[in-house]
Amino acid sequence: MTKRDPIYKVIFLNQGQVYEMYAKQIFQSDLWGFLEIEEFVFGERSQLVVDPSEEKLKAQFDGVVRSFVPMHSIVRIDEVERLGTPKISEAKGSGNVMPFPMPPLPEK
Repeated sequence: MTKRDPIYKVIFLNQGQVYEMYAKQIFQSDLWGFLEIEEFVFGERSQLVVDPSEEKLKAQFDGVVRSFVPMHSIVRIDEVERLGTPKISEAKGSGNVMPFPMPPLPEK
């Protein structure tokens, strides 16, 4: 049995929307307070049913080699067995609550 490369489902908040993306590489960035997400994975273009939110994500991340996402924006990261459908949805129930700001980098 061969070992397959893991696929990660990453859910994060971005400008009042919830992004659900799939990627092959996720790790802590050298930039303080960020995660790096690389090698985004999208479904095959040969499917008959086209999801508009997936097409919007493909267009938005076309040509992106690596994304830096603030750690406080991450909702969840799962290692999954199969690829799902990437999507964007509206964040519900956030009201007027804002995320707690990250403290500044301590001086050396």
